[in-house]
Amino acid sequence: MFNKMEKIKIILHNACELLELLMAAIVLVGVVMAILGLVMDGMLFRSILSDSGGLILYVERIFSIVIGIEFMQMLCRPNTDNVIEIIIFLVARHMIVGETTPVQNLISILSLTVLIILRWMAHDLHRRRERLDKDKEATGRRELE
Repeated sequence: MFNKMEKIKIILHNACELLELLMAAIVLVGVVMAILGLVMDGMLFRSILSDSGGLILYVERIFSIVIGIEFMQMLCRPNTDNVIEIIIFLVARHMIVGETTPVQNLISILSLTVLIILRWMAHDLHRRRERLDKDKEATGRRELE
């Protein structure tokens, strides 16, 4: 009975991973189509030259593509770093493209600061763990000699 449950869990886990990769492929197709649409849209380039509102539209579309790329990475390699990167891009997009008040800008800046600090702390913790593991390996080799 227990062995069957473990097999079912493994099958479900593999199915979920396959579905995540399928969704990543669909996101990739959407990103490629968005990039092609952005490059092929000559009217958008002309509107940038004549009106600053066109630049905002252009930046918004670029941010959408970048967020799609980050989302695809998160589906392929889910980890804390990818999730934090997506949130950073979303907050930055909201702040740059959206019509925001000074208070909303302050909150966005504070949230970006917190996210960047969390990301730095996660990287620092990872580096410390790697260093500790290397030290343990070196100590173990010395003891064997």
